[in-house]
Amino acid sequence: MALVAPSLLSADFSRLAEDIVRVEEAGADWLHLDIMDGHFVPNLTFGPPVVSAIRKVTKLPLDVHLMVNNPAALIEVFAEAGADWLTVHVETDPHLHRLLNRIRELGVKPAVALNPSSSLAMLDEILPELEMVLIMSVNPGFGGQKFIPSALTKISRLKKQLVQLGRPVLIQVDGGVTPANSAQLTKAGADVLVAGSAIFCSNDMKSTIACLKAG
Repeated sequence: MALVAPSLLSADFSRLAEDIVRVEEAGADWLHLDIMDGHFVPNLTFGPPVVSAIRKVTKLPLDVHLMVNNPAALIEVFAEAGADWLTVHVETDPHLHRLLNRIRELGVKPAVALNPSSSLAMLDEILPELEMVLIMSVNPGFGGQKFIPSALTKISRLKKQLVQLGRPVLIQVDGGVTPANSAQLTKAGADVLVAGSAIFCSNDMKSTIACLKAG
């Protein structure tokens, strides 16, 4: 059974607390929060005050995905806001080892994300520092994009690598995830599925989340 992390980027921000309650009652395991700075990605979303407000209305783990150019400047404020996971892009920081250890020092679980064009080889020297790897299956920046099929091969290759190393690192997938491809994703090795519009636009959130979990 995969863990399901609804992406709040697809929620109704005028009724955010209500939408959080809805997905929590529908069986969500985590909440995925996309933080975009308008530089690393073209879109701009929200900052620590919104994360802090979300922390007050749910006990679900907050999975904070930093799509920003300078994550080192932001990890402390997001840790203080209530993040349980902090994911940074390997493309954004030349000192990832130091950054990931700092995240752990703050009492938060460290993870990294790879864009579709980024190679798994970028993880070779930091896998021992990780709790999770996020494989982007769309180019980050906007919700509602179509799944990039080559992500399946990348997930499968990473899974084999982690098994060989004996590392209990979670594999998360974000982008175009739906009940139609969730079985392929979990078969390839995905442990955590991030879905936005597939959940928040569903007429039956509980059924959709159950389908995603079952693969």
